[in-house]
Amino acid sequence: MLSWTVRRTRLPLLHFHCLECRSAVATVAEGKFRVNANGKLLDVWLLVRCVSCDQTSKITVRERVPVRSIDPVQLHAFETNDPALVTQTLLDPLIARRNRFSLDWKDAWRLHTSPPHPQADPSWPIRVEVEFLDLVPIRPERLIAHGLGISRSETERRVKSDVRLNRTTTTNFTFVVLPAAQGGSRTV
Repeated sequence: MLSWTVRRTRLPLLHFHCLECRSAVATVAEGKFRVNANGKLLDVWLLVRCVSCDQTSKITVRERVPVRSIDPVQLHAFETNDPALVTQTLLDPLIARRNRFSLDWKDAWRLHTSPPHPQADPSWPIRVEVEFLDLVPIRPERLIAHGLGISRSETERRVKSDVRLNRTTTTNFTFVVLPAAQGGSRTV
């Protein structure tokens, strides 16, 4: 049995339309929050920068909420720009939907395999466990094709898996690779 791990190498880029230059790509850079108090109400934003013109924009995290409704530990994390809270906020699908942005995971993750190419192992079939160390949404067929160095169509023919190969996942899964001459079904 082989073990693969998926790890995030950086935070993903955002598809977020810049009001200044109309570019569609932004980054959270160092990950900073802006907390603004207006009387007893708070606004919290995550600051993002356009990768083209370096203009700063705000993603609304909390809007006009009473100060007492925010957990003091979370408020302190906002005020100190806690990296874990930046990541959690950026990956929150509700915040993405409300602020109309999507995440671009291209080049934001890495697959660690051992040994590098299971084809070198003569014993068939080969069973592989995939573990996600970070929340990285990816289609299993793309991950497997990348890890084995084969096409996605060949992945569909040669791989049996405990998850659907054409659906995005962030959870651990296992799969079996069959020899090239033998075909396989998509789901166990």
